[in-house]
Formats: sequence, structure tokens, C-alpha cells
Amino acid sequence: MEAPLVIRCRKDGPLVVEQPVTIVDHEGRVLDVPGDKPLVALCRCGHSRKKPFCDGTHRVVGFRSEPADCAPPTSADP
Repeated sequence: MEAPLVIRCRKDGPLVVEQPVTIVDHEGRVLDVPGDKPLVALCRCGHSRKKPFCDGTHRVVGFRSEPADCAPPTSADP
């Protein structure tokens, strides 16, 4: 049985995918994710020049996440 995919929410930072992953854009193209990296950081601030990947710009623009950004869903969430 495979281990579940783990995505960590970093406070005031990116979403970090902790195992190999395939990322597909809205047109069905597979994005180049280096196979030698154990982690992939995905932008949450919207300012990265390498979207959907994080380039650290969240620190420059002062991105702050809200506690609810990484809270477990409630039964009312879609």
C-alpha cells in the first residue's frame, strides 16, 4: 500500500508537497518537476515569478497566511 500524499501548509509561505508528484496545468500539460527533489513548494501568495512554484517572493511582499488557510475542512465546506 502506498503512503498517502502529504502536503504541508507553511505559515506565511508555500504549500509543500513531500513526495514525487505530477503537476498538470489547466491545458493538460505536465509541468517539469525535478525528479531529484524530495519536496515541491507551490506558491500561495500569488507573486512568484515561477508559478505555480514558490520562488521565495512571499517574504519580499510580506505575505501573511490566516490560521484558517490551513485548517481542516468542516462539514460545511464544499
